[in-house]
Amino acid sequence: MSVQPTFNRAALEQLLGKRFFYAPAFSVYGGVAGLYDYGPPGCALQANVLEMWRKHFVLEEDMLEVDCSIMTPAEVLKTSGHVDRFSDWMCKDLKTGEIFRADHLVENVLEARLDGDKIARNATVEAKADKDEKKKKKAAKVTAVRLQDEVVQTYNEILAQIDNYSGPELGELMRTHSIKSPETGNDLSEPAVFNLMFASSIGPTGQFPGYLRPETAQGQFLNFKRLLEFNNDRMPFASAQIGRSFRNEISPREGLLRVREFTMAEIEHYVDPSKKDHARFNEVASYKLKILPASVQLQGKTELLEIPVGEAVEKKIIDNQTLGYFLVRIHIFLTKIGINPERIRFRQHMKNEMAHYACDCWDAEIHTSYGWKECVGCADRSAYDLTVHSNKTGEKLVVRERLPEPLVEEKLQLEINKKVFGPRFKKNAKAVEDHLASLDESALVELKKLHDSTGTFSVTVNGESFDITKDLITSFERVTVTTHIREFTPNVIEPSFGIGRILYCLMEHVYWVRPEGEQRGVLSFPPVVAPTKCLLVPLSTNEVFVPILQKVSAELRRNGVSSKIDDSGASIGRRYARNDELGTPFGITVDFQSAQDNTVTLRERDSTKQIREKIEVIVELVKQMCEGKTTWAEVSASYPAFESQEVDEK
Repeated sequence: MSVQPTFNRAALEQLLGKRFFYAPAFSVYGGVAGLYDYGPPGCALQANVLEMWRKHFVLEEDMLEVDCSIMTPAEVLKTSGHVDRFSDWMCKDLKTGEIFRADHLVENVLEARLDGDKIARNATVEAKADKDEKKKKKAAKVTAVRLQDEVVQTYNEILAQIDNYSGPELGELMRTHSIKSPETGNDLSEPAVFNLMFASSIGPTGQFPGYLRPETAQGQFLNFKRLLEFNNDRMPFASAQIGRSFRNEISPREGLLRVREFTMAEIEHYVDPSKKDHARFNEVASYKLKILPASVQLQGKTELLEIPVGEAVEKKIIDNQTLGYFLVRIHIFLTKIGINPERIRFRQHMKNEMAHYACDCWDAEIHTSYGWKECVGCADRSAYDLTVHSNKTGEKLVVRERLPEPLVEEKLQLEINKKVFGPRFKKNAKAVEDHLASLDESALVELKKLHDSTGTFSVTVNGESFDITKDLITSFERVTVTTHIREFTPNVIEPSFGIGRILYCLMEHVYWVRPEGEQRGVLSFPPVVAPTKCLLVPLSTNEVFVPILQKVSAELRRNGVSSKIDDSGASIGRRYARNDELGTPFGITVDFQSAQDNTVTLRERDSTKQIREKIEVIVELVKQMCEGKTTWAEVSASYPAFESQEVDEK
């Protein structure tokens, strides 16, 4: 058996726990799966990533940021389709009652069998380190069993389209391939639907049901009219929101990658459905992305296609320019914060996995030690949300656009007899009238056939049927209509970011171990997102260093650079090693020479190289590097290396 020791996840998780980036919530009570607390460095890292997100999207794209309520009335989520459709398929061990998410179970078992086949063939198997014994028990066991070539091919084809299977299809796969409970070997139940939303109630009576929101989008849609007015009725435009969302995951594992409470950053970009071009698309048209189209997955393959986004849109692999534009902006953002660009791909959703509101959707997936993980979704939600909320409430969530030239056309028009209509339908009159007014030409043609032949027809509004008889209609004929104002419901392009997942992927991507001496972990965060930017280290506890440290600290604060003084009794090398684990990119050492000539040394985390300059120069250089205006490579090329009394870091 050949194993690639490419990544030690257990060592990273130990480091993250030791330095309190995050930890299981309520751990003194035994903890709750899928809930985590962020410590000081985790909070700072998240805040810096979100600040970058705001600059990259909200500021650069001139978006309108909102902050909407987390608690959501059940009626809103019933209308949006989440009550009926926001669910996963679960199954359980028929003897122990242990719960599994069906698609993950099938995936884990088949991957374990394929690993066993590789071992039997003496092929390379990637190491999968995991310190959590409970997770080991839940994972499928790898046994060295050689599979037939056609079975290997079948398993790979299933895994390539695992997200495309319905519950009954997953059940059929479990029966066909004899998939049992991984730990016990017991039979499993048929997959059953499980709604992922946390139910609650609003008010003291308990009779006003609500949910903790599963996404931040609905609040943005319900404020569409206000946002459009705030934007002076100009289209296209985008709203944005950062906030908490909640999903009652069936079996949360994999740390921050699958949790029940998490931070999302979502954009709703409103476009004219007849022209989904983007004004800045020419800026990104030549940008190459690695994509995995649905058509490739349906063939049971996972080969990536590297293609300029302009070509992908032209060939209709990506549906429209605005969707393609945001895929590029997502890629640029992820690489800017430190995600390895070689480990990013965009996977198109297949038909069965497409959200109920989407007409095209791509996931930005990042490769980790757990495999490829979805971290950003970018969906074309069409006009679904605004339409269903408008139909439910009677509030017109539309754009009214003055045409440059009047539009003259022949239209079939139905006019109602309001004197009879109101008394007949009473409280439902407006809803029925609005429904009739919203019907398109083809629907009206069919209703007119019934009207002319039988004198009556029926319409269904909000689940209730209403008979429209001849006495309710004043006229039903084709007329010439001159239109000066065009009215339409916008389509929505939605990039949706799972911040916790992105943070974990980032921590994996920037983690490495120094090869020399004892094993020391390093988190090479880019300076712009690093939790703390600069470590201040006095050579010793001598009082002469105190005023210099205070001066440097004050200068860094004045320049907006976060810093930390470590004046503990440990060696300088040990102090730097601790902060390498925290991802601190720069370190300033104050020594006896500093007291004489006002100079300090500046150490860079990854190379451990140093320069020595005046305090004012060093502070300005750190500020410039933390703002992304220069790099250490440029700085080290411009200033001589300081090597006269290199500190022993052992």
